Amino acid sequence: MEKAPEEQHPVKAFGWAARDTSGVLSPFNFSRRATGVKDVKIKILYCGICHSDLHSVKNEWGFSNYPLVPGHEIVGVATEVGCSVNKFKVGDKVGVGCMVGSCRSCQNCTNDLENYCSRMILTYNGVYHDGTPTYGGYSDNVVVDEHFVVQIPENMPLDAVAPLLCAGITTYSPLRYFGLDKPGMNVGVVGLGGLGHVAVKFAKAFGNKVTVISTSTHKKKEALEHLGADSFLVSTDADEMQAVIATLDGIIDTVSAVHTLFPLISLLKSHGKLIMVGAPDRPLELPIFPLLAGRKIVAGSGIGGMKETQEMVDFAAKHNITADIEVIPIDYINTAMDRLAKGDVKYRFVIDVGNTLKKECII
Repeated sequence: MEKAPEEQHPVKAFGWAARDTSGVLSPFNFSRRATGVKDVKIKILYCGICHSDLHSVKNEWGFSNYPLVPGHEIVGVATEVGCSVNKFKVGDKVGVGCMVGSCRSCQNCTNDLENYCSRMILTYNGVYHDGTPTYGGYSDNVVVDEHFVVQIPENMPLDAVAPLLCAGITTYSPLRYFGLDKPGMNVGVVGLGGLGHVAVKFAKAFGNKVTVISTSTHKKKEALEHLGADSFLVSTDADEMQAVIATLDGIIDTVSAVHTLFPLISLLKSHGKLIMVGAPDRPLELPIFPLLAGRKIVAGSGIGGMKETQEMVDFAAKHNITADIEVIPIDYINTAMDRLAKGDVKYRFVIDVGNTLKKECII
């Protein structure tokens, strides 16, 4: 007979979980494995809310398993380390992003691209090596193999660094891989949400000239004055779009809603790159002729490997890059999800797990 979540492992854990496609989260008792020789046990202090958490709790991508504890932007303090752990000690500030395991032996893994391993294990809604489900960071603790843990520099505020473990690496990685990290390059960022606002920050730190592309003007002041973008383009304004055709070296498209790609491709120079990092729940149409006309590329990119994730965090610390956040208590989570669905957050919700996740919340 299958064991209940609170009986699968010896270490008690407590969090908030969705039980069905309503996506409503509520208090949940479960368990974590004992700390193994290569494991780090982490007291979770903060966890960011990613838009993929919203998709997952509602099963909008079609592969959610319930009960589901979301959260893959996890930061906290190491409280126990296995006897063979080399990189961390008790008391270290640490973080966990979107994955907690991989095969460690395939070509991707040996090239520090564990995120593209066919057996990559998601931080939540995955199945661990021992066959038990993975549960995420809307919880009080987590146990993770040290290879999938990052060190958080002392000068970084834990709450505002949490979203970098997904939103940060998701935008940093394609900027680096596709060569859009050179000073003076013209880079567009489509969408100014949780992903987009950190994309602007990283692109500016690389010395890019950054154009924010949005469907309306209501974020123009924010983009130019607060985030430091060089220009703002309204994608629904045909005259504005026409004026900047063939001027961008690359575009990071962070939008998760269904949208047309043709106007964006037209903004690229020859050999330009449109990199998709948002995840719409339906296929997009891909116009081919604009690609042929300029040897342009439409590509995808998903998070990053562990070496690059640590590199990203260290780069962010050096350049004082953090996410713009709204910190919330855990019992506000369902309201926060409703607001996230409406785009009513600037720019990332972060749950104050350490101070507000209390066992006595169970009802």
